Amino acid sequence: MWAYILRRLLLIIPTLVIILLVNFVIIQAAPGGPVEQAIAHLQGIGGAGVGGGASETISGTSRASRGLDPQLIKDIEKQYGFDKPAHERLWLMLKNYAQLDFGKSFFRGATVTDLILQKMPVTISLGLWATLITYLVSIPLGIRKAVHHGSHFDIWSSTAIIIGYAMPAFLFAMFLIVVFAGGTSLNWFPVRGLVSDNFESLSTLGKIADYFWHLVLPVTALVIGGFATLTILTKNSFLNEITRQYVITARAKGLSERRVLYGHVFRNAMLLVVSGIPQAFISVFFAGSLLIEVIFSLDGLGRMSYEAAVSRDYPVVFGSLFIFTLFGLLIKLIGDLCYTLVDPRIDFAARNA
Repeated sequence: MWAYILRRLLLIIPTLVIILLVNFVIIQAAPGGPVEQAIAHLQGIGGAGVGGGASETISGTSRASRGLDPQLIKDIEKQYGFDKPAHERLWLMLKNYAQLDFGKSFFRGATVTDLILQKMPVTISLGLWATLITYLVSIPLGIRKAVHHGSHFDIWSSTAIIIGYAMPAFLFAMFLIVVFAGGTSLNWFPVRGLVSDNFESLSTLGKIADYFWHLVLPVTALVIGGFATLTILTKNSFLNEITRQYVITARAKGLSERRVLYGHVFRNAMLLVVSGIPQAFISVFFAGSLLIEVIFSLDGLGRMSYEAAVSRDYPVVFGSLFIFTLFGLLIKLIGDLCYTLVDPRIDFAARNA
């Protein structure tokens, strides 16, 4: 087991390097970098937009740089670190990242580490509660659907789940805002921020209530699509196990249905569900939260990463990519280790022999 964990941890290093290398090459080929945008701003072209006039180049020289002092252009390149060749910049970035030094944002006036720490509470709040609620509801629901397969409960619950899955999260978020946040006669929940303006003046109980009050709508919008996949996966896993010979034997021995279901079937059926935990964490934490953060005015990692990509804030882009990738790889490792908790018969040492 420990040898397997060590191998997986060591594999994280080349994986991170390859991902950073591929994205670094892509970034070099992308037009409209920070130097071009700074030059365009000086020329009054409005180079902040991606793909605008500032991104057009001729023979490696920005059109927006025409008429500017060459020394000024060199100073701008030095300011953003583009006075060095690409391979030197790549090596410097990898060396700094090995020391967990992600540099300083080009446009936000803060280090990347500070920015990530500032935005992390919002993303963790959304991802943690959305994932927790999804699993707490979907697993019992999937088990009940499997036990009552073909019943009226199974049919109407499947219909509701499919409708929720078909509705995009951002569209459902807008629906929640219209219905419950002042779009109609109901104005029950706030639509901006993670806490109220008077949060610091509230009591401890009031702060907890205010925090969860603000989370109701965004978390609901996030989990609505996650119910379907996990519920159907749980149901199908249990249906597949219920038909196996060991279940028939257990019932023939006189074991209660509850003992058969949770003492024998559960352990085997949950292996597929556990395998989906890493993907669920990654998708909810990073992929699924961007539009929700924008709609509910939540300043999280998803929104920050998107804005950094649009503005070509490379330190933030690569720092976020490094953190996201590292977090995702560690979550996948934890997901594999969870197999042993569900089924101790799994032997990683034998599997990798």
